[in-house]
Amino acid sequence: MGLLFSLLFALLLSGTSSIRINQEVDKFKYDPPLRLPLYHVSSSHFHHTSDAPMSFLDTLSHDVSRVKFLNSRLSNKNLSEFVPGKSVRVPLNPGEPLGVANYYTKIGLGTPPTYHLVVVDTGSSFSWIQCEPCKIYCHPQVGAPFSPSASKTYQQLPCNTKECSSLKVATLNSPACTSSKTCLYTATYGDLSFSIGYLSRDALTFGTESISGFVFGCGQDNDGLFGKSAGLVGLAKNELSMLSQLSAKYGKSFSYCLPSASPLGKLGSGGFLSIGTGSNSGYKFTPMLSDSRDPTLYFLKLAAIKVSGKPLGIAASSYNVPTIIDSGTTISRLSTPAYSALRQELIKIISSKYKMAEAYSILDACFIGSLGEISPLVPPVQIVFQGGAELNLAAKNVIIEVEKGTTCLSFADNSNLKDVSIIGNQQQQTFEVVYDLASSRIGFAAGGCA
Repeated sequence: MGLLFSLLFALLLSGTSSIRINQEVDKFKYDPPLRLPLYHVSSSHFHHTSDAPMSFLDTLSHDVSRVKFLNSRLSNKNLSEFVPGKSVRVPLNPGEPLGVANYYTKIGLGTPPTYHLVVVDTGSSFSWIQCEPCKIYCHPQVGAPFSPSASKTYQQLPCNTKECSSLKVATLNSPACTSSKTCLYTATYGDLSFSIGYLSRDALTFGTESISGFVFGCGQDNDGLFGKSAGLVGLAKNELSMLSQLSAKYGKSFSYCLPSASPLGKLGSGGFLSIGTGSNSGYKFTPMLSDSRDPTLYFLKLAAIKVSGKPLGIAASSYNVPTIIDSGTTISRLSTPAYSALRQELIKIISSKYKMAEAYSILDACFIGSLGEISPLVPPVQIVFQGGAELNLAAKNVIIEVEKGTTCLSFADNSNLKDVSIIGNQQQQTFEVVYDLASSRIGFAAGGCA
């Protein structure tokens, strides 16, 4: 399989074708923020075909891969094993678990613009989209791949550009060159899922605004569980991320509200992604931290977890685990002491009325009963961060109905304390979350999707 991948990559190489963040000052310094609707991947936008939607078991398998990938980025593990030509195996068909975000929006590319559904990911730095002619492989998507030949402003970037040199940090893989010196990127996400193609530049249409010179990957070989999206936009801390490219005009901040979702098809609304200063005056902030092992990810300090206003009875050192906030992880992972104590408190309350069910994949605290039945019994849960910022979780942020009549806690254990803790999107749903890079802080406000 490694030889097959090398031959396919050689074929591609031979191608030559083509917030309230000091608002009183910032609102005059930058253009008004850009704002787009944000949807969960289980919404109707992604199911224009007869294919059945992803099961929740598949979602959890996908989630495990995401966490393994994030852990590998902090373990100083050399990711060169994913680089073409090395000992790598290629999935023959889409479907291998892939760590990508669970929310998407619509962007336009090119002149005139064509519109595409793309996954939004705070854990990725590089944006890419499937492009015709798909020289090797494009996974099935809603709508047609982007056609560079139909855009008057499309450009491929040569290997001697600073953007090409930046790919190593942005994608964790070194760039390559075609025989005509066009820059090639390789983006990998875990479980050998990947996108390979030409580093490109074109106009980006974001809402009603058109921004020239957006740098992205024009994917010619893309495989993995990307759903039916056209590609991915990265919002991590790197000069090639969408945020960084738009920051000169809109400032170094973005915010989103993730609408609530259920694997049983019950969807919330009002989700959005906004590039620029936030407008919510109810933010509570915590410092935005960094980790030298991967400075592109967003870290914060978990200070306490409370149930019914009472802190869990564990040592403060139990929270001393690097903690990432990530839009692409569904189930939050906690250190063993924190998870065990939270699990024990919630089981004690919920099991007084509802019988426990068997574990469901990584979820080991499940009950026989629907979300609607069990919700009134769920006590207030607070996730408290350094500086006093907190997530006051509603029942739907604490439990999730994994199949009809079975509901589980939406937290899991990270059994190895050397691993990271992760605040996943199940706990972030319906809150407005703002990433203020200029002031190195992250803010939370309730009722963001209203």
